[in-house]
Amino acid sequence: MSEEVKQKEPLFSAKNKKLIFNPMNKENPITVQVLGICSALAVTAKLEPAIVMSISVMAVLALANVIISVMRNTIPPRIRIIVQLVVIAALVILVDQVLKAFAYDVSKQLSVFVGLIITNCILMGRLEAFAMGNKPWPSFLDGIGNAAGYGIILVIIAFFRELLGSGTIFNYPVMEKLGLYSIGYKNNGMMILPPMALITVGIIIWVQRSKNKELIEEK
Repeated sequence: MSEEVKQKEPLFSAKNKKLIFNPMNKENPITVQVLGICSALAVTAKLEPAIVMSISVMAVLALANVIISVMRNTIPPRIRIIVQLVVIAALVILVDQVLKAFAYDVSKQLSVFVGLIITNCILMGRLEAFAMGNKPWPSFLDGIGNAAGYGIILVIIAFFRELLGSGTIFNYPVMEKLGLYSIGYKNNGMMILPPMALITVGIIIWVQRSKNKELIEEK
């Protein structure tokens, strides 16, 4: 009886808040765990596809975490990876179809990379490490947090690559409006190439670890 009367943990307790906010900084999947690097290099030449990819990953990861968490006690251990892949693949197909229906131009820019969400290490890692051992609500928050941490890095990379490489933000000619071209400024074409995305990730990692010394000590 005492267990029934026992007060339930608040939906946004300190522990649950950590599930959302820790992946945005000290447990970031890209800059700390070094996962999801491929899409960070491939879809960040422009800000719009980077944001759409981030939202897509968030939708897939949050829903997949919840589904696997609900099913966790009924999934035979031997086929758990297969079940996880099937769930992710089904959700990715749904996201891909939604993008083609409502954001076709962005869908074309993302090309095959939406489908490659299936192979994103972040998703499989969270399903296996968290959703398989936790209840649906914490699993949902974990999915939102990790996808948000992933998305923040993509948006930062895309912002600088589009601004410095194309002189635009959301295709708006920022550099032209500022009059920088008239004084000799030229776009840096290197920023559009994947190597500069990797260098930008490296700079972000350097900045993050210079502010969080414990990340260096842990390594």
